[in-house]
Amino acid sequence: MRGLRMSVLPVTVVAHLTAIATTALVLVWLLKLRGGLAWNAQPPASFKVFNVHPLVMVIGFVLVSGEGIMAYKIIGGRRRVRKASHLALHLIALFAGVFGVVAVFRYRHQIEAQHMITLHSWLGIITVASFALQFVLGAVFYMFRGAAQTSAKASYLPWHIFVGSIIFLMAVGTALTGIVQQFAILGLGNDQEGHIVNSIGLLLVLFAATVGLTVVLPYEK
Repeated sequence: MRGLRMSVLPVTVVAHLTAIATTALVLVWLLKLRGGLAWNAQPPASFKVFNVHPLVMVIGFVLVSGEGIMAYKIIGGRRRVRKASHLALHLIALFAGVFGVVAVFRYRHQIEAQHMITLHSWLGIITVASFALQFVLGAVFYMFRGAAQTSAKASYLPWHIFVGSIIFLMAVGTALTGIVQQFAILGLGNDQEGHIVNSIGLLLVLFAATVGLTVVLPYEK
């Protein structure tokens, strides 16, 4: 990548703009076209409980975890500051992922639907569980002094980056399967809502690509 003389800055700008656009479309979709959010809603308004799921999973889990990955490349100053930002953003993403899973289980319990029957649900549980394990291992190796030797930290770092990237791609892929699933369930087509939902999917792919580029591009002080 050094031979291409590509700078990480414009890539992260595109990533941020993509995240903002994705957030805006998700809010329009769920608040304007899908009836809004309500954690305590009861049937027949249980769909408002379900709407919490895509909101926190796309914005809180996928987008925030992507921002956490990029934190090492876009935040200047001391390494300790970058590390703390990386940890904080991933902690937010972890809470969002768990909350999103709870939301969809709550919804399906209300409508008395069977749990864990789709590929999307399987991937979702695997991804959130993998994210949690990766978070714990990263905290043990890099946040607590004396928890791991310097040589062990150096040996684990490439695996931390690789596995973290894979889990992030799994999160994006899981979100895409959820989008396809909802498109089919709602019977969407060549209409405004269908275009918005498809656009969210395309923006997530672009976000994943830009975050991936920041991983391989060198850090610019």
